[in-house]
Amino acid sequence: MNQTDTDTAAAAPQRDPHAFTLEQPINRGDMTISVVKLRKPNVEATRGLQLATLAQMDVDQLTKLLPRISTPALTEHDVAQLDVADLLKAGGIVLGFLFPKAAGDLQSLSA
Repeated sequence: MNQTDTDTAAAAPQRDPHAFTLEQPINRGDMTISVVKLRKPNVEATRGLQLATLAQMDVDQLTKLLPRISTPALTEHDVAQLDVADLLKAGGIVLGFLFPKAAGDLQSLSA
């Protein structure tokens, strides 16, 4: 890699894998939400939810979880009004949070 390549790589913005742009922005009064960032939920954020159905991207489970882990904070009403494509994007990010990174770790869960 030459100096130009290094400069270009360093200058390129890194995309946050936990943030996504909404297909249909959310309007709240004077504020428009067009990008949402999700943080990995801890046990408290998943309290009262069924992890198995959450892992199946159940709409009701996602509607309860997303307000707890989103920035800016979405309401359950906001989530209920999302475009289906946006809900699927959010659900995909949540799925990434729920499963161990290494495939071998899945085997250790059943042992």
